[in-house]
Order: sequence, then structure tokens, then C-alpha cells
Amino acid sequence: MSSQVEAVSAAVSRNIHALRLKRRLSLDELSRRSGVSKGMLVEIEKGGANPSIATLCKVAVPLGVSVAELVEVGEGAAGRVVSPEEAAVLWRGPQGGSATLLAGTSGTEMIELWSWVLHPGERHDSPAHPRGTVELIHVTEGCLAVELEGRPLEVGTGASALLRTDRDHAYAALGEGQVRFVMAVAEWNAPASGAPGA
Repeated sequence: MSSQVEAVSAAVSRNIHALRLKRRLSLDELSRRSGVSKGMLVEIEKGGANPSIATLCKVAVPLGVSVAELVEVGEGAAGRVVSPEEAAVLWRGPQGGSATLLAGTSGTEMIELWSWVLHPGERHDSPAHPRGTVELIHVTEGCLAVELEGRPLEVGTGASALLRTDRDHAYAALGEGQVRFVMAVAEWNAPASGAPGA
């Protein structure tokens, strides 16, 4: 096991344990809320398991944090550089596309920065995010098709889009070339009035 993998594993173990205790959740209750087995949670907290991104996503929700906070290896400094090796690929497309979580904040109002690549013919469907979630997208190469509640939008090279993604949505590559875009996701946990800027 590399030193980087060991550092991330130790951070995940420490953070999940500390957050679970802070929220006064037993292992049984965290298992029930997350859908992750108690045995797996025990192994993660002991540092004996290297959980998948899917497992981390399931555990993060009931703890009220982002995946970025769970894998954070920094000790709460005011600023931190996230190296390319620390970025987490959370989706792989059938043609080789990817969605990479570059960095993210923690707390009840979470912001994440993503890098996406879609190859011709690839599409990623996403269910609605929590109420008030907003995504900002900037396309750096190709033409991106965004579908928001069945309504199509085309975002070409150099263009940007503001999307309320607390509803079903999808992204697809248009044309013969690959599409590259960066995305900022803000989950504001906003009141019923909606998200800022929406």
C-alpha cells in the first residue's frame, strides 16, 4: 500500500469515527441510515478497509458531510493544495469519459469542483440533487448537451451555464469530438425560496 493510499485510508478512518461520535450515531444506526454493513463500517473505522467512492458517498450523507471532507488528509489549515493524485474519479463512461472530483468543502453548505470528459456517444444521467443545489458549468472543448427536466440546452466551447439541479438532469457529448467541461456544484440547503442566483 502506497504512503498516499495509507494517508487517505487513515484520514477516512479518523474522520468517519469522529463524525459518527460527534453526531451521536451508533455503528448500527449509521449502518441503517447509509445502507453500508456494520461490518464494513467497523473495518473502515479500524483502518482495515479501503472503501470505494460509492461506499464513501453512502456514508457521507447521514454524517452531513461531503466526500471531500471524508477523504481530507489536511488538518484544518486555512488553505490547502489538492494534488492531482488526490483527485477522485467518481464516474467512468463506456467510451473512457470521466468525472473527477478535484476539490470540495465540508459543512452544511457544500461546494465541489469537478472536471468532466465525455466522449462521443456518452451520456451521464443524474437524479435530482437536494433542494437548492446549483451547478455552474464552463465548456472548454466541444459541445455539451444538458437535459434539465426534459428541456435541452446546448453549451458550446467557451460558453457557460447556470443550472438548478434539484431536479433530474443529464449531460451528453454532441457531435464527433470529445467534450471537456469544469463544473462547480453548490449545495446550499436553501429554504423553500430556492438557491442563490437561481
